[in-house]
Amino acid sequence: MTAIISVKGVEKTYASGLKALKGIDLEIQRGEIFALLGPNGAGKTTLIGIICGIVNLTAGTVIADGHDIVRDYRAARASIGLVPQELSTDMFETVLATVTFSRGLFGKPKNPAYIEKVLRDLSLWEKRNDKIMTLSGGMKRRVLIAKALSHEPTILFLDEPTAGVDVELRRDMWTMVADLRKGGVTIILTTHYIEEAEQMADRIGVIRKGELILVEEKTSLMKKLGKKQLTLSLRSPIDEIPHGLAGFSPELSKDRRAIIFTFDTRADETRIADLLKAAAGVDIRDISTKESSLDEIFVELTHG
Repeated sequence: MTAIISVKGVEKTYASGLKALKGIDLEIQRGEIFALLGPNGAGKTTLIGIICGIVNLTAGTVIADGHDIVRDYRAARASIGLVPQELSTDMFETVLATVTFSRGLFGKPKNPAYIEKVLRDLSLWEKRNDKIMTLSGGMKRRVLIAKALSHEPTILFLDEPTAGVDVELRRDMWTMVADLRKGGVTIILTTHYIEEAEQMADRIGVIRKGELILVEEKTSLMKKLGKKQLTLSLRSPIDEIPHGLAGFSPELSKDRRAIIFTFDTRADETRIADLLKAAAGVDIRDISTKESSLDEIFVELTHG
C-alpha cells in the first residue's frame, strides 16, 4: 500500500498559547478506513482541519494525494471530501440543487449522471426535489455526505458521521462507508461510538492531549492490549477462593457466586486448560468468557 496522506511534524499553537497538536507524524494508506479516536479536546478536529486546509498549521508538512496542502492548496483540497460534525447547509435549497452546486464549487463540469448515482447510493434520489429543511436529521447527514462526494474526491473525512443518528440508520451508514471504500475512496473517521471504529476500521489512531499516542492495526491492537476474562458461575455462594485455584490469581465476585480469571492475551499460554482441571472439584453452574472491547481498550489508553 502507498500513503495517500502523509503528515510530518505537524504542530498547532493558537494565539491564546494553547498547543493543540504536538509533533504529529502519521501516514494513511490508500484505500483504507482509518479511525482517529480521542476524548473531547484531544486535537482530532484540529488535525482534520489542517489536512483539509481549514486550519493553518504552525509547523510541519501535510501531503494529500501527492499535493502539499500549503503550496498546492487547490489540488490538495480537490482530492478531499469533508463531512463536518455540524449539520450546516442551506436549509431552503433542494437536495439536488445543493449537491450539484457543491460540485461546481470545485470547478468540476456538470455530470448529472454522477450526481444521480451519488444520491441513489445514499437513498436520497427520491428526496432530490425536497427542501433540506423538510428532511430528518439522518437524511440531512446523508446530504452532507453527498455534498462531500459531489466532486469525486479520493479522500473522505467523516467527522462524527453518525452523531444523533438512530441505530438502524447508523448501521446503514456503516454499509455505505464500506461500499465507498470498495469504490477506491480512502476514509478517515472520527467517532465517539467506539463500536463504529471496531466495526469498520482497518487501523486505529489514538490522540490524547495533542499527541498521537498509538497507531495500530485494529486486530493487532485488540490482541496486544486486550484481556480475556473467564467466569465460573457457581451454584451457591462461597466465602473464599478454593485453595487449588489460588495460583491463577482469581477474583471472587461481589455476590460471591462467581470466580473470575483475567488473562493477558499477549501471553503465549493462557493456562485455561490447567485452570479448568484445577476447578474440577468446584460446584460450577456455568462457564462464560469475555474479551476486551475496543471501548475498554480506548478508555484504558486515554486515561492511562
